[in-house]
Amino acid sequence: MSSAPPYGTNMRRRSFLGAAGALAGTGLLTACGGGTKLGADDSGPDEAPEFDGGEYDGPKVTLQYWNGFTGGDGPHMRTMLKAFNKEYAGRIEVRDTTRQWQDLYPAMPTAITAGKGPDVAVIHNDWVATFAARRTLVPLDDVVSALKLTESDFIPAVWQAGIYRGKRYSIPLDVHCLADYANSRHLSRAGLDAPPTDRSGYEDALAELRDAGIGNPFWMPNKWPAHLMFMSLLWQFGGELYNAEGTAAEWGSEAGVEALAWMREQIAKGHSPAQVAQDAQYNAFKNNKVSFTWDGIWQINDLKANARDLRWEMAPIPTIGDTPAAWSASHNFVLTSQAAKDANKVKAAKFFIDHMSKRSTEWARAGMIPARNSARKDPEVAGLPQIALAEDMEVFHFLPALPGIGDVQSKALELAVQKAVLGRLTPARALAEGVRTADKLLAENKQKYAK
Repeated sequence: MSSAPPYGTNMRRRSFLGAAGALAGTGLLTACGGGTKLGADDSGPDEAPEFDGGEYDGPKVTLQYWNGFTGGDGPHMRTMLKAFNKEYAGRIEVRDTTRQWQDLYPAMPTAITAGKGPDVAVIHNDWVATFAARRTLVPLDDVVSALKLTESDFIPAVWQAGIYRGKRYSIPLDVHCLADYANSRHLSRAGLDAPPTDRSGYEDALAELRDAGIGNPFWMPNKWPAHLMFMSLLWQFGGELYNAEGTAAEWGSEAGVEALAWMREQIAKGHSPAQVAQDAQYNAFKNNKVSFTWDGIWQINDLKANARDLRWEMAPIPTIGDTPAAWSASHNFVLTSQAAKDANKVKAAKFFIDHMSKRSTEWARAGMIPARNSARKDPEVAGLPQIALAEDMEVFHFLPALPGIGDVQSKALELAVQKAVLGRLTPARALAEGVRTADKLLAENKQKYAK
């Protein structure tokens, strides 16, 4: 996501998500001129030299490595890179380029085409399909085959997130998800031993906290991370974001209305102010004004470093619906078409990806949940607070592997959630309006990214 979240700061993380939609709709992530469809250009490589699973034994190569770890997670990644470069000095040198996520994504395709981009990179799971459709990435099925990796080696949902049109384009490094942060002093004041885990317990706790003198114990944001909360609740109530074909939005369902109505209800019941400014809910939590806040696990190190007067604890978000579920995302290693032009770089990059994926103990200290099951069992990792969130791996839910999905999310779903939370439209009307916009965007993306 660490004195700052892994995306740099909350503002940078939100900027990245907003930019994701905007960039997907611009020439930066669409075909060039004349209505050319993305993926229609056959100049990009489909295949690259095979990886046999052994250590790299070719001539020395230099790999350009791009990532967006500009926050508190940055030092942990640099530690991992330093160790790799020391161990493989004389054979592989990995040169690190770190940029804000919102700058990295639009820059990658153009830089790779010019031969000045990354050979290997880390991107989020919801960008894999977009870059695969652009033929910016090279499949990694041979890495999986050579190393005999299977879904059983990883958290299943994050493993599936790296597959696009039957080919694997990424190797997952971690999972980061939404969690429930609780103010321990407030819980004690209300006679509560731990954050409640179900709807009735949570709602009772909010009432008890108000009785204990906490005026607004659970502030409801209308922007970041409101859409992450909505998606989590949608899945809990049994809903889905999109149909299997990726041609229609399904978040306007009864499950979606229930999810959004519960969010709005927190304001109606007085648990939250009517209009929560950007970042206000998290800052209020850090300053002992809020009892509960839902946010990403990337906040762990920020709270440790910058909220010294706060006693806090973390738990899975409560099950408000019928089934436990939480929005999740993942950082993934990918191999680019730039590296594919050099057989030695391909082999070195694939070795580097496997090496970094296996040795993620240091990365877990950045507040992440390692994607590999073996890494989570490491004694140095098993006791970290976020690891407990992975006890039930079925809880993790990811955005589907659809090219241009960020565009749909930002222009349709996020706006619908905002309008309902602010009371400008009822949940049902806000979602219906958003679904109409989403379906139009999905249809456009179907053409834009068709092969």
